[in-house]
Amino acid sequence: MAEDTLTTSGIGRHGATRLPSVDVDSFNIELKDDEGFLGDRASKGAFREILDTLRKPLKKNGDDPLGSKSTDAIGKTVLDEALVGDDIHASALVHGAIEEFAQELAYVTRRFLKSKAWADTERIVVGGGFRQSRVGELAIARTDIILKGEDFKVDLVPIRFHPDEAGLIGCLHLAPSWIFEAHDSILAVDIGGSNIRCGVVETRWKKAPDLSKASVWKSELWRHADDEPTREGAVKRLVKMLKELIAAADAQGLKLAPFIGIACPGVINDDGSIAKGAQNLPGNWESSKFNLPASLFEAIPEIGDHDTAVLMHNDGVAQGLSEVPFMQDVERWGVLTIGTGLGNARFTNRRKDKAKDKDDKKDRKNKD
Repeated sequence: MAEDTLTTSGIGRHGATRLPSVDVDSFNIELKDDEGFLGDRASKGAFREILDTLRKPLKKNGDDPLGSKSTDAIGKTVLDEALVGDDIHASALVHGAIEEFAQELAYVTRRFLKSKAWADTERIVVGGGFRQSRVGELAIARTDIILKGEDFKVDLVPIRFHPDEAGLIGCLHLAPSWIFEAHDSILAVDIGGSNIRCGVVETRWKKAPDLSKASVWKSELWRHADDEPTREGAVKRLVKMLKELIAAADAQGLKLAPFIGIACPGVINDDGSIAKGAQNLPGNWESSKFNLPASLFEAIPEIGDHDTAVLMHNDGVAQGLSEVPFMQDVERWGVLTIGTGLGNARFTNRRKDKAKDKDDKKDRKNKD
C-alpha cells in the first residue's frame, strides 16, 4: 500500500520535512517531565482544571461568582463575558485562572525553546480552539510577557486565521506552486479528535502569490465524536462530504485543483500511514492495513479530468503553515496548538533558496 500511495500522490511524500516554502524541523514532539507529558499542562483541559480548582473552596462557602454550573458546562463565551462584566469577583476569578495557565504555558514553552529542535526560534504562533476566545488571547499575551521578562528573545502571537479554518488554509502550502497557476481552489480536510472539517479553499493566487489572501469558500463539519462511527464509517462519511464539496465547487464555476490536502493528528509516515498519535480518532488509524490517502484516492480517483493527488501532514503543521506568508520577517518560527492536547511544529523559512533563485534570474538576464 505504501508504494500505491506514493504513486497516487505523485507530487510529494506525506509528512514531508521539506515543503515548498519551509523546512519542517520537527513536529508532534512529546516532551516529558516528572509529571508526564508536558502538553497535558497546557491544554484546554488543563485550563479547565485550574479554573475548577480555584472554584472548589468558593463553592463550599456558596461564594462562587460563576454560579452552580460545573466548570466543563461553562462555555468560553460566558468566561469572556465574565472578564468584562460588572461582577468583579467573577472577573478576578477568571483572571486568576488565566494567570496560572499562562505560567504553565510559559513553563512548557521554555522547555520547547531549550530543546535542540526548537533552538533559535524567533516567533511562536499559538492556534487551536483555546485561542478563539478573549480568555485564550489574554493567556497568550500574558505568556509572552512572562517569557520576555525572563529575557527570551521570542514573540508569542495568536494565529491569524480562525482556528477552524487555519488547518484548511494551511493545506495550500502542502501543494506545489504550479498547481495554483491553472486552478483557483483546492479541497482540504482537517481531522480532529472530535470533529472532521472539509472545505474548499480559494487560493486567490493572482491577487497574492504568497497565498496571504487565501480563504475558505465553503466548509462542512461533522462531529464524529457524537456518532462514534467505525473507522470505515468515518472514511465513508468523509468521502461523501468531499464529493458534495466537489459538486458545489463545480456548480459555482470554481476551477478546483485535482488535489486533496489533509491535516491529521499524529506522526505521519511518508507512505501516508500513521505511526502514533491518532488514538482519539474513530477506530484504529495506526494499523498497518489502513492508509487514509490511499482510501481517498480509491474513492475519488479523479477531480475534473485529472488524477487526484493526495498529501497528508500533521494537523499542527498544517495550522502553522497558514502563517507562512506572515512569517517572512523571521527565519525560524514555531506553532503551538492548544486543544485536547498541545500540538507543536517548528519551521525554518527557505528564504535562501528564494534569494538564490533571484540571483540565478539576474545572472540569466545579464547573459542575455
